[in-house]
Amino acid sequence: MAAPAAAGSGEGPRSPLLDDLMPWSVRPLRTGRPWVTAPDPASLRARWEQLVRAPDAEREQLFGPTRARTPRTPAAALPGQSTGTGRLSREPGPCPEPVRILHGPFDEQWLLPDHRLIDVARPELWRVADDRQLFVVEHGRVPQGTGPALSVTALLPDGHSPAGRPGRIRPLFRRPGGSEPNLAPGLLDLLRARHGNAVTAESVLAWILASARRTPAGCAVPLPTDTVRWSAGVELGHELLRIQLRGARGGGRPRLPGGRRPYVRAAVPPAPSELSYDAGEETLNLGTGRISPVPAGAWEFRVGGVRMLELWFGRRTAAPGVEGLEAVLPRVWPQEWTSELLELITLLALLAELRPRQEELAEGPEIDVHELRAAGVLPVPASARRPASVLDHQEEGPDGQFALL
Repeated sequence: MAAPAAAGSGEGPRSPLLDDLMPWSVRPLRTGRPWVTAPDPASLRARWEQLVRAPDAEREQLFGPTRARTPRTPAAALPGQSTGTGRLSREPGPCPEPVRILHGPFDEQWLLPDHRLIDVARPELWRVADDRQLFVVEHGRVPQGTGPALSVTALLPDGHSPAGRPGRIRPLFRRPGGSEPNLAPGLLDLLRARHGNAVTAESVLAWILASARRTPAGCAVPLPTDTVRWSAGVELGHELLRIQLRGARGGGRPRLPGGRRPYVRAAVPPAPSELSYDAGEETLNLGTGRISPVPAGAWEFRVGGVRMLELWFGRRTAAPGVEGLEAVLPRVWPQEWTSELLELITLLALLAELRPRQEELAEGPEIDVHELRAAGVLPVPASARRPASVLDHQEEGPDGQFALL
């Protein structure tokens, strides 16, 4: 049996690969030190203050030096962020204002956006992050893994994978302001010829969210020949998009139908140490705290074999043996975390309910890779896989010099 073709080749499966349909992709961020990310902004500010007030020898240890970053490493400012560019050991400056990010799948956290603290920050992503941008994040593939192949966010994602090899981050647009869709040249024209002029970059994204599936060659996306199936998939994809954006871009916050929603039945204690689930009562227990009803689909929702609710909880409770700046967390469970948990339960429950409809899209006539080649959509030109030039201003480089980009 022949080995499957490599992702991005346009060969192998009859369905094209996401790597060809959205050809510009970026690897996940590599922070180099976990303490620059936290579930609340106050912890990040406290960590910064502890770092900059520490004596030089202690600061080095708290920082967690790597080959890419030490307290003596200057770095260019991240696009759109006003932070220091001189050596942290010499002129740390004020604490950078934490920014909201998506830390792995479905976990909204906070990041210190200081390039001196981050090994590989992927500035090309920061340059195109604006109020029109959406980011598709591939989830790491593991054997017998369940759950969606992709997620989408309006926040800057770090692409962290809870298990398996991390996927890539694919912006919907190559330039700020929602211009130049990150789609294979000619793809929109081909789909409009099949399904009408209403096809947009956003509707292609919706179809991808609804239909993408994992294959040994990579994430594959079947493109239907019939407009009825296309329209049903786009409608479903817009629903998935609305749920995952959590009210961003003018959409409504995710809610379970029929007024059924999770409530706090017993207050979460100041320091919950355990998370468990009672399937019979549909109750999530956080120590002595109780939340219900929690649908089984939300509790069992996994990415890369990892339960999302357990991962979310574990990141907000101090693990035994954790030391240094990473251990700086709220001493008492914040009310905001409970609100975020209720929303996450709702989001996961809704996504679980939609999985059967997603699986129904897999069957049917497709526009295969041979037709895409005949139409000139494949192979994708190398220029479409590189970032677009988006600089409309000068960016500050290390030690205050202008960045050479």
